[in-house]
Amino acid sequence: MISLKGLVNRVEKTKVIDTYQDYMNDDTRVSPAERERINFEVALIGKMIEAREEKGLTQRELAEISGIKQPAIARIESLKATPQIDTLFKVLYPLGYTIEIVPVKNRHADMV
Repeated sequence: MISLKGLVNRVEKTKVIDTYQDYMNDDTRVSPAERERINFEVALIGKMIEAREEKGLTQRELAEISGIKQPAIARIESLKATPQIDTLFKVLYPLGYTIEIVPVKNRHADMV
């Protein structure tokens, strides 16, 4: 059983999170590596949506030319699912994109 004093100490140590940005920047809640992964996924999927829209394709049309079902594309675009690498290649190729590994620039060694 937790004493009142123990509960007060826990509450005092808990940081108040007002915004999503506060949450993302709190290393006790989101590690730098996890933050980097989330930011990468958001940027990648955002670029995928942008490329699809620039080509004037609907999700259904992209599904037909990529071989990935439209509901799967919708889940990826809404960030409800993280695509496998082979799925990304199948979706990105008809959009004129691919994925490559490039050196990290201006990052701290502890983030690797």
